[in-house]
Amino acid sequence: MTARFAVGDRVRVDDRTPPGHIRTPRYIQGKTGKISARCGVFPNPETLAYGENGLPPQPLYRVEFIQADVWENYHGPMTDKLLIDIYEGWLEPANR
Repeated sequence: MTARFAVGDRVRVDDRTPPGHIRTPRYIQGKTGKISARCGVFPNPETLAYGENGLPPQPLYRVEFIQADVWENYHGPMTDKLLIDIYEGWLEPANR
């Protein structure tokens, strides 16, 4: 499977609330960050959680977010970052 995003690409995390078990934290949904690493391709954990085969596999990315962009009223340094591993199915290109 070909990865859709490259290191440095700006991405937005989809803001949806599907029923059941999901692997993308609610607090990061709708936020914009950038790809800091491609971690590989793995079975889809959201379908594996229900006893399915995890196919098709999903590319997994490490996405970097500026803390102040994630947390309202963040008072730490503007250089503070949050890194989260997110599967491709949750990402879309960010508007520049």
